[in-house]
Amino acid sequence: MRVLLKLTLDCDANAAWRAIRSPAVLREVVAPWLDFESLEGTGFPATWPEGPHRLRALAFGIAPTGEEIIDVSYPGGLPPGVKMLRDGGGAVSGPLAAFRHWDHRMAISPLPDGRTLYRDQLRASAGALEPLLWYPTWAFWQYRGMRLKQLAPTWAYDPPGTADADRAASAAEAGSAA
Repeated sequence: MRVLLKLTLDCDANAAWRAIRSPAVLREVVAPWLDFESLEGTGFPATWPEGPHRLRALAFGIAPTGEEIIDVSYPGGLPPGVKMLRDGGGAVSGPLAAFRHWDHRMAISPLPDGRTLYRDQLRASAGALEPLLWYPTWAFWQYRGMRLKQLAPTWAYDPPGTADADRAASAAEAGSAA
């Protein structure tokens, strides 16, 4: 099965890139239908480093529905300006373990108007259950897309005192002095 999203997000590409690498944003995007809790001793990282990360899926934020592995990689060899996060993990137990293969890729690229082109592709297989799982998976991906569009404007804000805000202010001052 293949599920695709192609969205324009109202934030710059750097903000979108920070967001899709954030476990906190993952949890926001899937709420309230799902939540995740880290099964790693150190909890969730601020951003996903490459490698496997063990999680427990929680339906409606409370009911354990199995364990999952998010296996993060950052593929190279992409066109200039394009960044990608790939999750090649999948469910280890619970209902989502019906998916025997899971390959989820999210790509970010800047648009000329300062917004972001977000492309999302899920390739998954569930054998004989695939016809039954396609529509719920597609519907959930549409919900994720709606949540990404809702949240994206909040990602563009770099509070005063942060390195990004200070860099932007310095660049603006340099531009006005020229």
